[in-house]
Amino acid sequence: MKARDIMTAEVITVGPDERVENVARLLVEHKISGVPVVDDNGRIVGIVSEKDLMIKSRDLQIPFYITLFDSIIFLENPARFKDEIRKFTGVRVKDVMTTKVISVKEDADLTEIANLMTRKNINRVPVVRDGKLIGIISRNDILKSLVS
Repeated sequence: MKARDIMTAEVITVGPDERVENVARLLVEHKISGVPVVDDNGRIVGIVSEKDLMIKSRDLQIPFYITLFDSIIFLENPARFKDEIRKFTGVRVKDVMTTKVISVKEDADLTEIANLMTRKNINRVPVVRDGKLIGIISRNDILKSLVS
């Protein structure tokens, strides 16, 4: 089976300037856990998931550091903290979305997709043709294909 055989072709998407609370409402109403973010040309520019939105509901964790000779040495990656602050304070999708999107082409094999999702620990994979979004595959879509 190929990606085109199991993908959902009618994909719910949002734009980068959409408000975060509207996306949260969309996820709840459609009982989905994430949506692709596309630009005006249909090109995928990010993905926003429940995990991205949940940062607003939890405590912000400041990275551990030590001071040595009047210098601050972070014991954790400060880039992670910077990313969390961006998402914590974000109002628009572009502020909270994940920009490193892993996607597949429509002729990708089911096994390749399942391996990718497992290895990268992701719940959904956008399907693209010439850089434009044409579908999405969730873990549930893979399970459905195994049953049928």
